[in-house]
Amino acid sequence: MRRMAGTVAASVLAAGAVLVGTHVGRGGEAVTAGVADAAPGYAAEDFAYPRADKILAEKGLVLKRGDGHITLADCASGTGQLEILARDKGDKICFDVIGDEGFLTMEIPAVFSVRGNDYSTTVDMTVGDEEKSFPITENTWTPVGESADPQNRDFLLVEIRTTK
Repeated sequence: MRRMAGTVAASVLAAGAVLVGTHVGRGGEAVTAGVADAAPGYAAEDFAYPRADKILAEKGLVLKRGDGHITLADCASGTGQLEILARDKGDKICFDVIGDEGFLTMEIPAVFSVRGNDYSTTVDMTVGDEEKSFPITENTWTPVGESADPQNRDFLLVEIRTTK
């Protein structure tokens, strides 16, 4: 009976030790196992825009990084999208916006007007070494870039930021 009680106690002790990452080795010593070494690694979000290469090939748009709250979309009237006009693009470029805030970095040349939606929106643009931010009026077209520049210079849209 004593031998069976000792065996049961040792089994319970060993089972408990395995659950916390150790086990009983030969001679009764506790051996620590590398539990963390067996666990999968952490996923790191790099915020790269999904399918950016395909979008560049099909639409000629360079979309770089974002938080997923501003996404390229097919233009549809009455949907509350951000709309962008660029001299080098034949059609409007539209973005859906969700969540309380968002950002998207890109490179779209020759942007001259942005139609806001219900969000407070700011676009950052560059011309040469100069950077300029334009606040976008909600639910109306706002002149930006060359149409808001006294020198009529060609601006590159590099970022959109929105807040609710």
